Amino acid sequence: MQAWQVTSLGEPSEVFALEDVAAPQAPGGHVRVRVLATALNFPDVLMARGHYQVRPDLPFTPGVEVCGEVLEVGPPVGGVTTDPALEVGDRVVGTTALPHGGLAEQCLMPLAGTFPAPGALDDAEASTLTIAYQTAYVGLVHRAALQRGETVVVHAAAGGVGTAAVQVAKALGARVVAVVGGEAKAEVARQAGADVVVDRSAGDLVAGLKEAVGRSGADVVFDPVGGASYEASTKVVAFEGRIVVVGFTSGIIPAPALGHALVKNYSILGLHWGLYLQRDPAVARQAHEALSAWAGEGLVRPVVSERVPFTEVRAALTRLGAGETTGRLVVDAP
Repeated sequence: MQAWQVTSLGEPSEVFALEDVAAPQAPGGHVRVRVLATALNFPDVLMARGHYQVRPDLPFTPGVEVCGEVLEVGPPVGGVTTDPALEVGDRVVGTTALPHGGLAEQCLMPLAGTFPAPGALDDAEASTLTIAYQTAYVGLVHRAALQRGETVVVHAAAGGVGTAAVQVAKALGARVVAVVGGEAKAEVARQAGADVVVDRSAGDLVAGLKEAVGRSGADVVFDPVGGASYEASTKVVAFEGRIVVVGFTSGIIPAPALGHALVKNYSILGLHWGLYLQRDPAVARQAHEALSAWAGEGLVRPVVSERVPFTEVRAALTRLGAGETTGRLVVDAP
């Protein structure tokens, strides 16, 4: 079968090679699927660079999120199963099991990270429903306990995780202030449902956020950026507000001033969504069920901004890594 392989560490444009490789077999606790669509994610870029917490041995096939058709179901291991039980021919979504990632004709998926594909979404849309949307859902619902009528600030709101967080927050009945960089990205955030958009490139971010959230401040901040975005969030978070730390796409990991959190009485909540697949898979299953129901009702709809030919993966990941994309980039099946 054909598969993209990372042969050494570096930029995707330099270290990705399209190879003919043997199809994997499903070990215990996994399924093997025919890939229908692969959603590109920033971790695909970071793993190629060797900068991600997961570091597969070389060579490996990247692509951490897919929609696929089940070809083989391995036996359960350690009591981990899916609900309902998977069968050959089922259409599924979820995470992949590296080194056999989704940028290939076939890939492996762990049972804990495999879910029924919502019928309301096509293959490309469905492929994006797991990582970004579950990160948004678990962060806003499970960690921050976002309530109807509260105000939430979403940083990088035109990106994959950001547009998901905007839609999830609106489905929960919150008021959404979206932070973006540039007017083109502002329009993406508006289309996702944001009530107010703050363009950080147009002036002082703190001043813009203070005007947007009002005197009461932001009840919840969803921050996948870090750096200056996190620092600005601490200036506008409300009494008993919650800052959900999702990632650091800025490349700058903040050093929180805990004395400030104490005197302002706000919480800093870390979110490593993938850890739930290992420690508490029921949280991920509940998130998927809620998101699938919302997809059926039209409350969430993945923003697939580009469908990428299989042969154009390197160029697409280069743009993703440079922050030049909006919404989600999805790779068509080979």
